[in-house]
Amino acid sequence: MSVAETMRKKLEAAFAPTALDVVDESEQHRGHGGWREGGETHFRVRLVTPAFEGESRVARSRAVHKALEAELAEKVHALALELRTPAEAAAAAKT
Repeated sequence: MSVAETMRKKLEAAFAPTALDVVDESEQHRGHGGWREGGETHFRVRLVTPAFEGESRVARSRAVHKALEAELAEKVHALALELRTPAEAAAAAKT
């Protein structure tokens, strides 16, 4: 199973998202620090879930990092996060 698939499964289990994108952006970082042949080192996660209601941006990030702890320790060099509640995602879509 790819790193992206593993991350997706863990995030689905931890947060029951209404929307989830796990995008491998490794190729955009070719030659940069942390990049490895074969990719799967740099990811962007867009996660929308009611579980983030009332949580600060820092708390949301910490929760995602905890869910992906093994991947961040061993395989993933960089992780960009876009973490929203359904209401925040709806408001962002209107702009």
